[in-house]
Amino acid sequence: MGENEIYVSLDIGTSSVKVIIAEMANDRLNIIGVGNVASQGVKKGVVIDIDKTVDSIKKAIEQAERMVGVHISQVIVGIVSSQVRLDPCRGIVAISSENREITDEDVWNVMDAAQVVPLSPDREIINIIPDQYIVDGLEGVTDPRGMIGVRLEVEGTLITGSKTILHNTLRCVERAGLEITDIVLQPLAEGAISLSADDKDFGTALVNIGAGTTTISVFEQGKLTYTTVLPVGGDHVTKDLSLGLNTSTTNAEKVKLEQGYAFYDDASADIAFGIDVIGSDQQQHFTQLEVADIVEARMEEIFSLTMEELARVGKNHLPGGYVLTGGSMAIPGAIDLAGKIFQSHVRLAIPDYIGVREPSFTTAVGLIKYAYQMAEKEGRSVSSAPAETMEQEAHTPKQKPKKTEEEKVSTKMKNFFGAFFD
Repeated sequence: MGENEIYVSLDIGTSSVKVIIAEMANDRLNIIGVGNVASQGVKKGVVIDIDKTVDSIKKAIEQAERMVGVHISQVIVGIVSSQVRLDPCRGIVAISSENREITDEDVWNVMDAAQVVPLSPDREIINIIPDQYIVDGLEGVTDPRGMIGVRLEVEGTLITGSKTILHNTLRCVERAGLEITDIVLQPLAEGAISLSADDKDFGTALVNIGAGTTTISVFEQGKLTYTTVLPVGGDHVTKDLSLGLNTSTTNAEKVKLEQGYAFYDDASADIAFGIDVIGSDQQQHFTQLEVADIVEARMEEIFSLTMEELARVGKNHLPGGYVLTGGSMAIPGAIDLAGKIFQSHVRLAIPDYIGVREPSFTTAVGLIKYAYQMAEKEGRSVSSAPAETMEQEAHTPKQKPKKTEEEKVSTKMKNFFGAFFD
């Protein structure tokens, strides 16, 4: 893949829509543009108002475009793991070339073969994660291209999701005037940026606490083995503060960001602040300790619910411990409280790139990294089309040569869109 190719990710969240524009040079990610706007039309990670969501996507795209001075037309889209299922799958094909050398086309064909499974009408394939390739009985092959053989097999994990959730998300992207180069399950993206190979092998829980939801994902033996979504997140902390301080949610959110502590022992009884009270023109004064008392209780509940869910599925004793990320983990003291509740080693995952060193950007950055890595393995491209600068486009007709379906997307993507938009 060329060093000047541009990769664009789109993360549609409950509280914000994020767009990342990046270049890949020698397998190193270089972020050159960021869009981050308040999200409208999304509740608990799921689209509930298409028009408002489309408007938010357009604003985030425009913000990122202005930063870089290019126009964006293609994106990598993240899909929430609500109502997601992980099932084993297997595909087998004969090598098509005369000299029996395995090519990109053979890899595409065997991946397609692994997706030929019966599905209920309300479900759709999101992705397939190859665990290993098998060439003429030789197991453990990670990249079969260039090898000689007669039969190619793949064993992997098939990811399926709710057709309604997928349809609404992709409809929003389409109506925002964008093409989709790849669809990635968000936990896979988060794992690509937050977990090392050892983390995934040992067994690690990756917990993303966002505004409306908490996503729990377990990686074992190098792969994603479980994921689910809890309907609680940072917005619930804000609502508790709003009730406890008798103020608006806007003021409560501001207090959470400026005065909030998730670990009671870190807060100060000497630092006080005034806040407008609903139904009065007077301000009331509170201390950081009073705020921390409310914030800690809700964050403790979120961590406890996480532990209960992992215990329910028998994954509460993981050697790799817990890796936490997501916007709500930016609250001071959150990682200390997590260590106390989980009684295990924990760490905070933050993207190590200039301009996005916040846990809320983990998914958006991870989408690019994961999609790039998978595209390299499968011999396809997920980069955006070479973008014209805004100045060039002002003097250039906007007519573009039509691409064939094969140039736009892989066979998997072509089938996916066909289910919805044909």
